[in-house]
Parts: sequence; structure tokens; C-alpha cells
Amino acid sequence: MAALAGGLAALILGVIGVVIWWSHFLSLLMGGVPIMLILGGALAAYLGFEELKDKKSSEKFDDSKNLKDEVDALRKEIKDLKINKEGQEKSE
Repeated sequence: MAALAGGLAALILGVIGVVIWWSHFLSLLMGGVPIMLILGGALAAYLGFEELKDKKSSEKFDDSKNLKDEVDALRKEIKDLKINKEGQEKSE
């Protein structure tokens, strides 16, 4: 209930303040909007650049068939090494 009363009081005081200091409010908007546009545009450009970098790096990993073949070859090699090791242990 206190939050509702405080919110209504802030709303009423805000409207009264904008009406009384309208010219100051417009001056604040004239100075603040371009800065917000500059910062928002810089952020959007940065995020777009990062997205392009991510997309470019993900294209390098599209060779999943080559990776699967390499993994299978390594598994076979490990299995062969285990068999060779077991054979050497038995012969000793």
C-alpha cells in the first residue's frame, strides 16, 4: 500500500514539475536524446560486429564430417594401442 501511495505521489509531483519547468525539460531532452542515440548506435554497431565475428568463426567448424572421421581414427588408434599393450604384457 505504501508503494502505491509513493508511486502516485511521485507521478503527481512529476507531472507538476514537467508543467512548471517545461522549457528546462525541453533543454534536457535536446541535450539527452542525441547522446542516447550515439550510445545506442555504438552499442548496436558493436553487437552487430560481434555477431558477424561469431558467424564467421562458426563457419570454420561446419566440417563435422571431417571431425567425425578424425575422432573415429583416433578411437581406432587408441584401441590398437591398448591391444598392443595387452599383447606385450602377456608376452612378458
